[in-house]
Amino acid sequence: MTTLKKGDKAPDFSALDQDGQAHQLADYAGKKLVVFFYPKASTPGCTAEACDLRDNFERFQANNYALLGVSADSAKAQAKFKDKYEFPFPLLADEDKSVIQAFGVWGPKKFMGKEYDGIHRTTFVIDENGIIDEVIEKVKTKEHAAQILK
Repeated sequence: MTTLKKGDKAPDFSALDQDGQAHQLADYAGKKLVVFFYPKASTPGCTAEACDLRDNFERFQANNYALLGVSADSAKAQAKFKDKYEFPFPLLADEDKSVIQAFGVWGPKKFMGKEYDGIHRTTFVIDENGIIDEVIEKVKTKEHAAQILK
């Protein structure tokens, strides 16, 4: 699905989070950045994934990682999701799908025999220099932190 791979330069994105705060790739220079794309805020799989990352947040910080969640949900939906589960990381409200498309995670999906376009649950680990270090397409929602922090 995604055309980006290890060794590629990460897309120079810019989007607003749940509070209307702007985030762009340049803000994270000198840090490792985990950008995780999820289909929809407050759904079971997305909640399990984000909560696993939240529960391991100190480990990420200790290893110089910043985390950014991204979906096409509204800022209001993202804020509700973040507040309900007390996520210590921003959630980008990418309603125009500019970040989602820049990373190539939007496309045809199948669910219960129906085909539709949506976000493919994918995580990108970007190094301190803005280069993609890893692309995780087979995300294990309940143990995602372990997939990243090997």
